[in-house]
Amino acid sequence: MTEEARETFATFKKDLLTYLQDARDALLWKLEGLSEYDIRRPLTPTGTNLLGLVKHATAAEALYFGEAFGRPFEAPRPWITGAAEPNSDFWATPEESREQIVDGYRAACAHADATIAALALDAVGRVPWGRRAEVTLHHGLVHMTAETQRHAGHADIVRELVDGATGQRRDGENTAPGDEAWWAGHRARVERAAREAAGVQPAQA
Repeated sequence: MTEEARETFATFKKDLLTYLQDARDALLWKLEGLSEYDIRRPLTPTGTNLLGLVKHATAAEALYFGEAFGRPFEAPRPWITGAAEPNSDFWATPEESREQIVDGYRAACAHADATIAALALDAVGRVPWGRRAEVTLHHGLVHMTAETQRHAGHADIVRELVDGATGQRRDGENTAPGDEAWWAGHRARVERAAREAAGVQPAQA
């Protein structure tokens, strides 16, 4: 490989890792400032909760950047063993502390980063299922970025339902500016548009 090609692949890897880390950071900040109950309580019919999303992401990092490349990291991966309760990686038991899960996630991410630094993007690993049992590090980075961003989006909605906090980052960046009254007016406009498009009568005052 030429020096130019090495530099290009190094840039690709850096870009992929930057977007993955951005998603990791967004997922974690959604827990900040909330009570023990609020980080655990299910806010969708399927039980989606903030701490459970972090627990799941820990297992995924451990699989795609640990086990897949012969660099195991200790984290529960119930979908592999088949022995655990379904969805057990998506919620925290009372015995699992916030600190334990957050610290485990940070450690899994650090382990993943070491794998990413050590291997080339075309390094081949294996996951225990699917048509793509063989995966490259490049594929793992793309997959984990997409998956973590997806779950960060879930966390966006759950956090807003808990206390109204929004935004990709703590300072509310990536969210339109506006106070509570502005957002109430905006929501009302969206509701009126939806009713008009569907031919639904306006709600009674």
